[in-house]
Amino acid sequence: MRQALRPYTLSLAFCTLLVLALLGQALTGRASYNEQATGAGLPVMSLAEYVTSSHFAVDVAENWQSEYLQFLLYILFTVWLLQKGSPESKELDRAGRESDEQQKVGAHVRPDSPRWARAGGWRLRVYSRSLGLTMGAFFVLSWLAQLVAGRSAYNSEQLQTLQDPAGWGEYALSPDFWNRTLQNWQSEFLAVASMVVLSIFLRERGSPESKPVGEPHGSTGVEG
Repeated sequence: MRQALRPYTLSLAFCTLLVLALLGQALTGRASYNEQATGAGLPVMSLAEYVTSSHFAVDVAENWQSEYLQFLLYILFTVWLLQKGSPESKELDRAGRESDEQQKVGAHVRPDSPRWARAGGWRLRVYSRSLGLTMGAFFVLSWLAQLVAGRSAYNSEQLQTLQDPAGWGEYALSPDFWNRTLQNWQSEFLAVASMVVLSIFLRERGSPESKPVGEPHGSTGVEG
């Protein structure tokens, strides 16, 4: 069993961490909500009620949309933008979409290439951009989920304090929505910028996200 799972340990590890983090967020989030509700004389929630509430949904969605935005921008920017010395960048002479030979398509396709890569035409054009398109779709969907859940949570608090609820347009332009959004975006941009720059000078032996330990700082697009 161990040998059968070994090729998939990276994805399994992160999926396990995701489930544990969501469970921890649900438990601590419910405790925090119930603490505030008790202080305000409002009804408390069971765990099942909390994880199906807009309060839990908006906290999850606002984090997910920022993560997908990070990867979307990273995928698209690294097609054209370069950083000398970073393994997170392509080599300095390879900016752009690259040749058919480099991408192993057209006359350079291989028998074991993905079917849509071998098909050519519109299927090749779509498949050539499928990662960015999918990440973009996930970003838009999770951001919409944040808008829907955030408005519901916001209006719940408005009604509890006898204030008027916000409409869709009003909430989409509200400080609450953009504060939730931008506080996550800035952390993602900081993390990517740190990784790009620090990987020029620092190493992690054996990691594909790092250059080989003895590789010069100026080497670009070289992974360990």
